Amino acid sequence: MAEHGMDFIRSMSIATSGLRAQAGRMRVISENIANADSTAQTPGGDPYRRKVPTFTSALDRALDARVVALGRIRPDTSAFTVRHEPGNPAADPAGNVKYPNVNPLIEMTDLRDAQRSYEANLNIITATRRMIQRTLDILRA
Repeated sequence: MAEHGMDFIRSMSIATSGLRAQAGRMRVISENIANADSTAQTPGGDPYRRKVPTFTSALDRALDARVVALGRIRPDTSAFTVRHEPGNPAADPAGNVKYPNVNPLIEMTDLRDAQRSYEANLNIITATRRMIQRTLDILRA
């Protein structure tokens, strides 16, 4: 039983690390979506730059298992979208306005993927909890 208990703990811990990482990923994606149409605060300045979440994998020595974590949030270095809008307060002297390098369709696709991964980890936790409960019920009988 002690070994199975450790398997349950390992399973829950790995899934929990995945939940945390995907929740962080969803926060970054949400920030990208929220800023998709923003412009610079100063005329001719750069607008919001899309952020890209990364993941890291580490060995949890206590569990003897690999766990995932949200890694460094790096900037997307792709070009900004430029529109000619001379009346816009964010326009440069030539009348061009830079908009964020955020594509809402890509962000929504990434968000859906993150949600699926989050739900998969949540399902692992739920199934593991059920197994623990069944084990306890068997031991009580």
